[in-house]
Amino acid sequence: MLTDPVADMLTRIRNGNQARQDTVEMPTSRVKADIARLLKEEGYIDDYRVDGGSSYDVLVVVLRFGENRERVISGLKRVSKPGRRIYARKERLPRVLGGMGTSVISTSKGVMTGRRAEELGIGGEVLCFVW
Repeated sequence: MLTDPVADMLTRIRNGNQARQDTVEMPTSRVKADIARLLKEEGYIDDYRVDGGSSYDVLVVVLRFGENRERVISGLKRVSKPGRRIYARKERLPRVLGGMGTSVISTSKGVMTGRRAEELGIGGEVLCFVW
C-alpha cells in the first residue's frame, strides 16, 4: 500500500511533538523541505536540515518548545489527501483558527502559506493546517 509522504511527515512531527523529542527524522523530498521551511519561517520549529544518507537523504526537523517544555505546535492536520484533493480559489483561501494558525498551500508559484497566497492573489491545493 502506498502512503502519502506529506501525511507521513506530519504524523512524525505530531508524534515527536507529543513525545517531546528534540528532533524528528524522515526521508526527504522537495515538498517536505518546503513545508519544513515554512514551519521554520512561521516559528513552529527551530530548524531543519537535509543530511545525505547512504541510500537516501534524510530530513531532520528540530522541534521548538517553550520555556517549560510546553509545545509550540498544538496541532497538525492533513487536508488534501491522495484520495480526495482539496483546492482553494484565491477568493476562498481557508483561515485556520480565525487567523491564529497557518494553512500550507501548494500553488503554481511553489509551496507557501495561505497568507502569502492571498497577498499574491493565487489559489492552489490546500496541503495542511498548523496551529
